[in-house]
Amino acid sequence: MSKRNVIFGILWLAFAASFAQTQAPAQNFKISGLYNAWGYSQQNFFLGRLKAQDDYVVQMLRLNLAFTPSENTKVATRLDLAQGWWGVDNETATGGSQSRTFDNKDTQFLTHIDQAYFWVNVPKLKTAFTIGRMQWLVGNRLLVDNNYDGVQADINVGKNKLKLGWAKVWEGYDGLSDKTDQAPDLYGNSDARDADLLLADFGLAREKNKWNLFGFFYKDRGIRDGSAYLIDDLQYNRPRFTPQVTQLIAGGLACDLTLGKIKVNGEASYLIGKDDIANTGFAGALNVNRAANDALKHDVNDGDLAGYNLYLKSTVPGKFTPGVVFGMGSGDDDPTKGKGNVNKLRTAGFFYVTEIWEDSVMPDEEGITPQGLGAPNTRGYREFENTTLVQANGTYKFSPKISLFGSYTFIRATQPIYAWTAAGGPNLNLSSKDIGQEIDGRLEFNFQENLSGALRGGIFFPDKGAQYLINGSDLWDDAAIELRTMIEYKF
Repeated sequence: MSKRNVIFGILWLAFAASFAQTQAPAQNFKISGLYNAWGYSQQNFFLGRLKAQDDYVVQMLRLNLAFTPSENTKVATRLDLAQGWWGVDNETATGGSQSRTFDNKDTQFLTHIDQAYFWVNVPKLKTAFTIGRMQWLVGNRLLVDNNYDGVQADINVGKNKLKLGWAKVWEGYDGLSDKTDQAPDLYGNSDARDADLLLADFGLAREKNKWNLFGFFYKDRGIRDGSAYLIDDLQYNRPRFTPQVTQLIAGGLACDLTLGKIKVNGEASYLIGKDDIANTGFAGALNVNRAANDALKHDVNDGDLAGYNLYLKSTVPGKFTPGVVFGMGSGDDDPTKGKGNVNKLRTAGFFYVTEIWEDSVMPDEEGITPQGLGAPNTRGYREFENTTLVQANGTYKFSPKISLFGSYTFIRATQPIYAWTAAGGPNLNLSSKDIGQEIDGRLEFNFQENLSGALRGGIFFPDKGAQYLINGSDLWDDAAIELRTMIEYKF
């Protein structure tokens, strides 16, 4: 019996021995959710290299269902229905179509089950267990934010809470075997061993202040065939020099504080790991559409991975709320050798700083639209990957129902971004740290209880660093523009 099954068995026996108690019947079924519709107009996301303009509408109906037979038990699930683009009605994707962002995601007007779990509280242990498919995240969603299958335990430690969890991230290439010498699949993978995640998060809350100390350990054992679950099976265009992650350890500290009239939200994290798959070259040509999802740029490194993230957001709430944001993430300072850069395990993209450069609710993860330059069909960075930015922003409340937000963001690369040669590799004689500047705005309306809408958008002025990253050269410098309308109803 494997070690992980022994751990699962011990948890199960502890639960069974401690839960022998009478529970008052209190059956309760609840349903809640939201309906979202977004209208987009996106221009120059390839900075003029392609004369592209994308105007489209997407929608999603999300249902949260929970059955609570007693105060100590609950069964819950979360469903996304009719999730997709208007006018794309379960159509077969073509090789050059952006609708291929729906591949293997169950998001093209089907029912997509994001979560399904059983929750049970064991008062004698001061612990609540969650078993099934659930959300896994730490801090501000910079390191890990995804739905995985597994077991989590929320342990009350005085007034504080300790979360421990084990997640089955990947059950081998065939979803069953754990042998290393299986017959190759369509992609040549033959190592069917798994990838697992162990996570811990200690939350300390005092009045209006909250601290979280967190860490995780990730291990992918199925790498003997030269393929790793991260990044090879994510099926989207990553920025160049992205390592394959075979082992990753991360730790960090996040805070949410109220200091007088000032609210502060921040995070600092550090990651170390291994890329045990030797890559001596740069795979694939420079492509600009989803047909190139196999043209991932593997990083050339010495097998060691390292990286960090720093984040600080401060506001002074009031009728007019000024704010500042500072973000910094590590980058690969030499794409031909040395350590590979890593800033996260896997995130769904629900972390907002700007509308275009960073914002990326991703169809390859859980979202349904290619927002921002980190979308699957471009090669922009996500979150603070090789990004250092400073933002000044402000929000003005005209009334309890109407508010206006605006921001200016100055963006540089933490390490130089190299141009790309025609042969398919970095041009070490041409590099830049200058990514660009962005101006964003958002007008929000609360029409009535639970019904809201927004008009939002931005313009990104690229500099050479962004041009090298997106297109490989500085021949195209058109500003990228996005306009968005949104309506949302919660129930």
